[in-house]
Amino acid sequence: MEPTSVTVSEGTRVFLNFALSLEDGSEIDSNFSGDPVDFVVGDGSLLPGFERLLFGMAPGERQIFSVEPEHAFGMPNDSNVQQVPREHFEEDAEPEIGLLFYFSDAAGGEVPGLVVSVDDDEVTVDFNHPLAGRTILFDVLIHRVEAAELH
Repeated sequence: MEPTSVTVSEGTRVFLNFALSLEDGSEIDSNFSGDPVDFVVGDGSLLPGFERLLFGMAPGERQIFSVEPEHAFGMPNDSNVQQVPREHFEEDAEPEIGLLFYFSDAAGGEVPGLVVSVDDDEVTVDFNHPLAGRTILFDVLIHRVEAAELH
């Protein structure tokens, strides 16, 4: 009797290669040129919208999924575009449209913000994820699925 193949589900460790790209074909990220990466379903390594797509896939399967913004990086939120007084930028860090700056958040972490406009007094910074509002193509090849050792 052949052993039954474990498919991707809760409580599994998944070994896979993946690529993320935009609908126009421009690649965002890929690890197809390297070794597979692994994660445990539910550990936060993948966004839930991506993770759910893998459920039921078995080793050897490859699929390309189209992931709508709501299930990928979300929709842009106008409240994430904020005015920052120009004096908050260091003198040697001249804000220019298109530059990415990292700002400290309340929890002591860093949050990236993209400069979208600049005037003499204020800099408008967009803190939305750069891929917010974009449909993502998720190309995935499952190599191995095994029961995860839960600690």
